[in-house]
Amino acid sequence: MLHWSMAASPMFPLGSVLFPAVAIPLRVFEPRYLTLVGRLLDEDEPGFEFGVVLIERGSEAGGGDQRASVGTMARLVSASAGAEDLLIVGVGTRRFTVERWVEEDPYPRAELSMLPELEWSEALEPLRAEAEVVVRRVIARVAEPNSDAGVELSDDPVAAAWQLAAIAPLGEYDRYTLLRSTSMGVSCVSWSI
Repeated sequence: MLHWSMAASPMFPLGSVLFPAVAIPLRVFEPRYLTLVGRLLDEDEPGFEFGVVLIERGSEAGGGDQRASVGTMARLVSASAGAEDLLIVGVGTRRFTVERWVEEDPYPRAELSMLPELEWSEALEPLRAEAEVVVRRVIARVAEPNSDAGVELSDDPVAAAWQLAAIAPLGEYDRYTLLRSTSMGVSCVSWSI
C-alpha cells in the first residue's frame, strides 16, 4: 500500500461537488490523473481514497484553476480502460478542509484536515422527509423520464440527506454551501426553505 499520509493526499479538482455516500463516475484522460489512478490501482489493497474539490474558477483540464477549500474524500471502487482514457467510479466518504496545496508533481496534492461527521437527530426526520418530497416533486416536474426522481435513498439518515442533496436540482455553489454545513440541522433547514 502506498503510504500517502493525509499531509499529501492525491486530489481531483472538478467542476462539481461530491457528497459523502454518493458515487461519482469520472472519465480520466489527462496524463497527471492517469498517473494518480495508476498508483491507486497498483495498491495491494483496493479502495484507496483521493480528494475531490470544486473548481471555483477555471477548467477541469490543464490546471491553473482556483479551488474550493472544503471537499470530500472518494474511495475508488471501479476502473475500466477505454481506448485513450480510464472510466473510474469513486464513492464519497468523509468531508475535509484543505489546509495547504503542495507541489503538483505529477498530480494535485493537498494537506487535509478531516471535518467531523454530521450527527443525526430523530427530531430532524420531519424536515428530511419534507425536503425529500419537495426534491422529488421538482425533479418529477422538470426532469426527463430517466431522471433521479425514483432513486432509492439509503436507510442511514445522514447518507440519505447527502444523497438527496446530490439529486436535487441545485447549482454547484448551492451544493458547495450544503457540503460546508456544520450540522445536519442547518442542512435540513436549508432544504425546507
